[in-house]
Amino acid sequence: MKLSRLFQPRNPAFWVMIALNVLSSAFAWILRTHPLNPLGLAVVAGLALANAMLGMWFAWRLVREDGDNDRKGGAGRGM
Repeated sequence: MKLSRLFQPRNPAFWVMIALNVLSSAFAWILRTHPLNPLGLAVVAGLALANAMLGMWFAWRLVREDGDNDRKGGAGRGM
């Protein structure tokens, strides 16, 4: 398993993973800077956890792919 497989800018899953990571940062910022009541805290924390789990799932998918997306149309790649 190679971590270099995470960087796949032509794969839409890569951009979804990036967007989810940015959203995780936004959730963390909201939780740290805004005083929330217990219900708001629970809702934002639940969304943050679900978002983090979904982002990890997309990262796992990218790492576990066997690189078929890279090989498609690669006839002129070796030149």
